[in-house]
Amino acid sequence: MRKRTVRLIGAVGSLALASTLAACGSSSDTSAPLSNVADASDAKHPEWSKYTFTIGDNGGDGSEELAKVTGVFDNAPYKVKFARFTYGPPLVQAAASGDIDLGSVGDVPPITGAAKEYGFKVVAVNRSLTPDQAVENIIVPKGSKLKTAADLKGKRIAVPQGSSAHGLALNALKSVGLTPKDAKLVFLDPAAAATAFNTGKVDAWSIWNPQSAIAVKNGARVLVKGLPPIDQTSSYYVATDKSLNDKNKRAALTDVLKRLSREFAWGVKNPDKYAQALSKEQGIPLADAKASLAAYSNRVTPVEKADIELEQKLADAFREAGQITKKVDVPSIVDNLLPAGYDSSKLKVTS
Repeated sequence: MRKRTVRLIGAVGSLALASTLAACGSSSDTSAPLSNVADASDAKHPEWSKYTFTIGDNGGDGSEELAKVTGVFDNAPYKVKFARFTYGPPLVQAAASGDIDLGSVGDVPPITGAAKEYGFKVVAVNRSLTPDQAVENIIVPKGSKLKTAADLKGKRIAVPQGSSAHGLALNALKSVGLTPKDAKLVFLDPAAAATAFNTGKVDAWSIWNPQSAIAVKNGARVLVKGLPPIDQTSSYYVATDKSLNDKNKRAALTDVLKRLSREFAWGVKNPDKYAQALSKEQGIPLADAKASLAAYSNRVTPVEKADIELEQKLADAFREAGQITKKVDVPSIVDNLLPAGYDSSKLKVTS
């Protein structure tokens, strides 16, 4: 039996999720490349049939469209829904409240969420397959006289608060001996920041792709690349404690994550179709989707010691800079769902 995937909309900054808008993937077509994917343990869990899992779609990462194209959830013994969020902090809040079960965010939202004692855990890592390419940048408008990070002193920087781009801005300033007090961090969501950037109300914008790539295409310039050592190129899957603490739900959620990683592995090996999915989901031209495709080319693995150390260093930097007021113990918010050695890039998927 083919299961339906349905989509919800996540309101920016809100925990509320809107009502279901549309059903998809319900046709009788069986040609989807991953429609026959199944875990051998599925048949051992008839109780999974009563579950509906909501996957947080962070900024249009292609997960919903790829689910339709690949059919990866079509024969799942549970139902799946998608909820759209424009950036990470609201998604983490939704995971904490149980409004979503699973979602991927940047490196900062788990830290700011933990500082607020939200009920969630980090359960896996999305590792870039192109770690030498920045997935986010600090950009300046065409004609800007700013040349280096040091030139940000006294300038207005648009930043989505609590996002990975917030971490990039913080570390970029720190790398040249500056603090947030030496610049003006203007906390705006991505849509509002785009308006402020395009109308000259801010001097710089810390933002991820595709917004960064589109702005550069239109004349903006990259001032600081989001690359190590000042930025991570990995993102993190978070899950709600409500699902993780239920033995049966946890097992089913692990299956959800494995299927999700499989659809992305298929997308990486089918870049043209992946770009089409991103274009449709984000409502952007296909050329822009192709330009930002590297930002979405990842492999899913368990959280490793090195990841925890990087996140702890970032959490300590946020507290030192006064961006959070509570010390975050990163190991305490990690709860791997995937077995050791799991790597979605090694999965066999059809083209």
